[in-house]
Amino acid sequence: MKVSVIGAGAIGSVVAAYLAKAGADITLIGKPSQVEMIQRDGLTVRGIRGEEVFRLKALTRLDQYYDLNIFTVKTQDLEDAYQANHEFLDKGWILTSQNGVQADNILSVHFDREKMLSSIVMFGATYAQSGEVLFNFEGDWIIGKPFFPVDQSTHEIAGLLGKAFKTVVSNNIIGMKWLKVFVNFNNCICAVLGTSMQETFSDMDCCRLSVALLREGVAVIQKAGIELVSLPQFPVDRVFGLAAMPEGQAAGIINKTLTGLSKEPVYGSILQSIMRGRSSEIDFINGEIVSIGRQIHVAVPLNEKIVDLVHKVEQSGKFLAVDQLKQELNFV
Repeated sequence: MKVSVIGAGAIGSVVAAYLAKAGADITLIGKPSQVEMIQRDGLTVRGIRGEEVFRLKALTRLDQYYDLNIFTVKTQDLEDAYQANHEFLDKGWILTSQNGVQADNILSVHFDREKMLSSIVMFGATYAQSGEVLFNFEGDWIIGKPFFPVDQSTHEIAGLLGKAFKTVVSNNIIGMKWLKVFVNFNNCICAVLGTSMQETFSDMDCCRLSVALLREGVAVIQKAGIELVSLPQFPVDRVFGLAAMPEGQAAGIINKTLTGLSKEPVYGSILQSIMRGRSSEIDFINGEIVSIGRQIHVAVPLNEKIVDLVHKVEQSGKFLAVDQLKQELNFV
């Protein structure tokens, strides 16, 4: 099976590197600067599995038809990635891997829905520079079909990916994606402050803010009747439990969990985009809650304000201090 990985950022690079190491026929599609570096010096991945330089095929756009096309660009970049590569995308399987719940809907206008697969990436990686990424921590790669029941092909593709990563096949990938929204919910705070997950949530006020944002989000999801489905290592009750327990207790759990993610600094996906001078996926994470709130006429002032602040940071490149963030949100 010939496999293309479209997007040479943190996750795309890790996926391409370890699938190639496992023997898959991989082509990594990236920006010119990324491709030039990888072609010249190889792709360096360091972190939880050690450090290694991978020699693999890297191009700026697809050059032929592939059996499986894995989109690893951010949600906001999906349409551009499709347009740049559409000439060779109408025959193979399509696999999305983005945070949020909109990636499959965005691409479905271009493809036969029966050929579409969706996934949730639970491992973590950080983009260092062109041709170099940090693999922060291991985690499941959850595979499903967004519009049809899983079939034998789903299991076969999961088997291929399973040669390099722990894979799980889901019969309700969309319900799991909604839960993953809340797994990523804290990224917005790091993005406004410009700090790692560990540094951000060593501050208990940031942990308290995380609880407040979560409570708003959970209330909207429950009122909208949206089903959340447990992830293999992350049960739904963990989100609902955090939202329901006393603030101090919930903040303590967030502090302990997020400061212990990795020995290396972990920068959330939203902040990583901003640090690279690019727009972020905030509209598809906390912004998704804002959108649902508007649809059902439920106010979500904290999430609405944090989305606006992330956009301001994107545009200005200027991060806030914790006290400035609290003042902006009127959070005491």
